Amino acid sequence: APFLSARLLTPMRLSLLAAACAVALAACGRGVVIGSTPAPDPAILSADQLLDAMHRRYSASWYRNVTFVQKSTYLRPDGTTSRVETWYEASALPGRLRIDLGEPSRGNGVLYRGDSAYSMQAGRIADRRIARNPLLILGFDVYAQEPSRTFTQLRAEKFDMTVMRMDTLNGRRMYVIGAGPGDYTTSQFWVDSESLLFTRMIQTERNRTQDVRFENYVQHAGGWVAETVRVFVDGKLFFLEEYQNVRVNVVLDENLFIPERWATAGHWYQP
Repeated sequence: APFLSARLLTPMRLSLLAAACAVALAACGRGVVIGSTPAPDPAILSADQLLDAMHRRYSASWYRNVTFVQKSTYLRPDGTTSRVETWYEASALPGRLRIDLGEPSRGNGVLYRGDSAYSMQAGRIADRRIARNPLLILGFDVYAQEPSRTFTQLRAEKFDMTVMRMDTLNGRRMYVIGAGPGDYTTSQFWVDSESLLFTRMIQTERNRTQDVRFENYVQHAGGWVAETVRVFVDGKLFFLEEYQNVRVNVVLDENLFIPERWATAGHWYQP
């Protein structure tokens, strides 16, 4: 899941990003670096203004929850497939995400709830830690919660919210928050300047750079889901996510997101 790659079952976090000529200026009391080409929206000159624009664009129409079946493919450094797994995911926005790793009846998975992450084995809590999922925040929660809360969460995740630049990805203009021109390893995230959808996040940890890309956005209700996610490690494709049977605004048992009720909650997936 774009979600799982964020820090529970793997020590990797996420990293890397972009470039451009730049000039310094001030906006809303924050020092900001922006590329020499004017931003598509001249009113967006800082991280808080960007998050506010993202939320304002979609908050009235974004879905309340989403479920999907995920084909998870692990790749070796030479590009060949190492293994393929099927995961079952449900998210209730903001802040809740359940990932069943393999058949739900086995009771294995990961649960993100607020600022806590739980590892589940055979329906029981195997581990709990303080952790948020930045990919959940940027790809989903940003459109469903107050921008000030998103800003605070991302700053706590070590993104430098005072630095902004313009860049391009696949020929499209991007806002980049967290790193200046020529810096491709400091924690940073990218947002499409036209659609205001999250597209990329990069971080480096223990000398390993992880680059996560949200691709193949498909509209669902008044929101969007990136139905393909690619995770690169040190420039090589390491993990591929492909979503199937995406559904939004479905009826979900609230117990699905309570770790103590993991095994007894009514599951959304019916074979």
